[in-house]
Amino acid sequence: MAKPRILAFAGSARKDSYNARLVRIAAEGARKAGAEITVVDLGEYPLPLFDEDLERDQGIPANATRLKKLFLDHQGLLIASPEYNSSLTPLLKNTIDWVSRSAAGEAPLAAYRGKVAALMAASPGGLGGLRGLVHLRSILGNIGVIVLPDQIAVPRAFEAFGDQGQLNDTKQQARVHALGESVAKTLAKLAD
Repeated sequence: MAKPRILAFAGSARKDSYNARLVRIAAEGARKAGAEITVVDLGEYPLPLFDEDLERDQGIPANATRLKKLFLDHQGLLIASPEYNSSLTPLLKNTIDWVSRSAAGEAPLAAYRGKVAALMAASPGGLGGLRGLVHLRSILGNIGVIVLPDQIAVPRAFEAFGDQGQLNDTKQQARVHALGESVAKTLAKLAD
């Protein structure tokens, strides 16, 4: 059986992002569970705001096509989403929207349908980004992603991480590892 392939990314392009640190911890858990992991930085794929007129006149942007290929090539997703004003970031929503666009002859939402995802967030606030995860879960579920019920929200992110990117709370670190492991194990079961 081939190793499950999981795409991991944060909905932040900020240098030294808490969510980029968080998703790398989950990715390590998935890797240890036998998955092949690809970690990407969405900031390396700049996109215009989604606009159907732009799409009609200029086609799907090259970076959206590159990202979509990554989504199509992976069965699982690990997503760490910062919370902006009680929701997900514009970067993450715009990425989801562009990647959702169908190419000629392609099934609708091909990059999402049947993918298995785990969600997490880190935020300076007391809820750890939990409110944004509610919106992200709803969006992904509506476009055909199987979103696992467990999720992680890390509050007070500015003091949650150590110098090497690990979480200072070892129990929380283990929970994030387990989240990545859960995606890998779920994909392995679905492949049987």
